[in-house]
Amino acid sequence: MADIDQSDPTDSVGLEWFNGLSSQQVLSVLHEVCSAAAWAEAIDDGRPFADTEAVLDASDDALASLTEADVDTALAGHPRIGERAHNASSQAEQSGVTGAGRDVLDELARANADYEDRFGHVYLVFANGRPADELLQILRSRLSNDPATERAVIRTELAKINRRRLVGLLGTGPAPSPSPSEESQA
Repeated sequence: MADIDQSDPTDSVGLEWFNGLSSQQVLSVLHEVCSAAAWAEAIDDGRPFADTEAVLDASDDALASLTEADVDTALAGHPRIGERAHNASSQAEQSGVTGAGRDVLDELARANADYEDRFGHVYLVFANGRPADELLQILRSRLSNDPATERAVIRTELAKINRRRLVGLLGTGPAPSPSPSEESQA
């Protein structure tokens, strides 16, 4: 995160803190959530927010309006599943992969390469709390998607990741887990 004091970020304090940041500060903080500048700028433009749900709605709206190039920028900010994450959010989200056996990690690396060859970008999935074998199973199933379907799935996964990270940023409790209907889209 940026060097900004976020002491005791409860729902109202976290939101008050977020609304009180300068544009430069909020863009820096939001870059840790999603590396697409257009997404962060859209959220910044919507401030101040009345409540956390309004921030999450703004995130969803901003994501829906991203160009494919913006989505590619967002994807570039995510490490491959199973590889060492470069930031605390990704490390925490991929913690289910940490205890995986070498065989699962090797297969995950091969499947990641197959996915990148097919779609031209990193495999993105809401990994929070999921073990490596489940992430591998989801990856394999998504390899059969056509490119347009996969782009839609990516936007859904990115929305879930951004929402979880925003909830953590604002200190408003645990982010919702993916619902069964969201699971079936993957």
